[in-house]
Amino acid sequence: MRKNLLLISLLLLATGLFGASRPNVVIILVDDMGYGDPGCFNAESRIPTPHINRLADEGMCFRDAHAPGPLCHVSRYGLMTGEFPFRTNVGRWSRQPVIEPGQVTVPSLLRDYGYQTAMVGKWHLGFREEGYDKALAGGPADRGFHSFFGIRASTDIPPYFYIRGNRAVTPPTDTIAANNSEGWTRIQGAFWREGGIAPDLQLKDVLPRFTEEAVEVIHSHHSEQGDQPMMLYLAYPAPHTPWLPSPAFEGKSGAGMFGDFLMMVDDEIGKVLKALEETGMSDDSLVIFTSDNGPVWYDEDVERLGHDSSGGLRGMKADAWEAGHRMPFIVRWPGVVKPGSESHRTICFTDVLATCAEMVEAELPEGAGSDSVSFLPTLKGDRQAPREPIVMQSAHFMIRDGDWKFIDGLGSGGFSQPKKERPVRGGPTGQLYNLSRDRAETKNLFLENPEIVSRLKEKMKDIIGTGKKRP
Repeated sequence: MRKNLLLISLLLLATGLFGASRPNVVIILVDDMGYGDPGCFNAESRIPTPHINRLADEGMCFRDAHAPGPLCHVSRYGLMTGEFPFRTNVGRWSRQPVIEPGQVTVPSLLRDYGYQTAMVGKWHLGFREEGYDKALAGGPADRGFHSFFGIRASTDIPPYFYIRGNRAVTPPTDTIAANNSEGWTRIQGAFWREGGIAPDLQLKDVLPRFTEEAVEVIHSHHSEQGDQPMMLYLAYPAPHTPWLPSPAFEGKSGAGMFGDFLMMVDDEIGKVLKALEETGMSDDSLVIFTSDNGPVWYDEDVERLGHDSSGGLRGMKADAWEAGHRMPFIVRWPGVVKPGSESHRTICFTDVLATCAEMVEAELPEGAGSDSVSFLPTLKGDRQAPREPIVMQSAHFMIRDGDWKFIDGLGSGGFSQPKKERPVRGGPTGQLYNLSRDRAETKNLFLENPEIVSRLKEKMKDIIGTGKKRP
């Protein structure tokens, strides 16, 4: 009996030491925000984002950070698992879980090292749905999170209902008609699809509801968990459609409904940061802020409103071009990250797993986080070797290696026109850009550099075919 009590005491002491020596981790992921939307990444932005800008002032801006793919579910898979999304079938999210049982994730890693893990927001990585009276298996509650409150996907993809843990709070027994906004394309504005909706959910209330839940997680953790560190993943489903700014923000930006809605998102982020300050947790918290993929913002929108959501990059959401996947990425970590600093190191969302592992001095198991490379030395201000190549996929595969980017096909591969182009005789069959000289991808260097094209093709083939190995 005394031996058991001693063992329990040692375990509790170890848990306390974990909490005392490891920062809280807060990941704030917004949805469909472009590289050029926050003022800290685009001085000419017409959307005020004071809270995001403050994070930049107090932390490090990564100017060359990439989602592992230019779409919602693709990006989230890479962030959670440290694997490039082409390594699995992410398209099955609407029918079954994308992350495998036992697969190492950021929350499962941190949970095993003494963290209390919570998720609030949009999952979009699938559940096993066998009726709303049954458990929704395979979601956040089964993939490393102690608690979850959120929704299955976007607020324009039915059925619309809240989930707590692994259960529907209220089944989607009502029906909502489809909606569009005049003056915008069919996938912009207050757009949502027809489908089932729970009686206790209104689309306009989802964003502030998630803030309330996140603030409650922070305050509850502070009062109940003591010295145990917290990991909070707050995945806002905004400013993704439907754009539903509250009256306080209508007409306040210079970028129409989208800008107004992003102002509201920034304000909600401010409430979460305030909760960290009120609880005294801010100084011991590593905060990561980014967006899952590029914006739905056309050239006509830039001309009409004078706001470039892509910040001078080419393309938009879903594209192989830079605006589809180069994201604003900010890390604030008081006492570690130099305030007001910036990094031009190329990083990928997949790198968050290895960074967290190095932070807690964990050894990732064999096969886990196969495409994850820690950028912890960069956060600490140390020199780091250039990152290994990143391979991403839209309708085209693409590889980024140093200054060079190769796209294995013609056209955007996404939403921008032309989506795909047929090669002409004697013309290029793919795209090659030197991003250090041509970040806007205006000059295709494919024909002038056959040796570089060949080298990148071989690297990409090797990573796709045999690359389940962490550098």
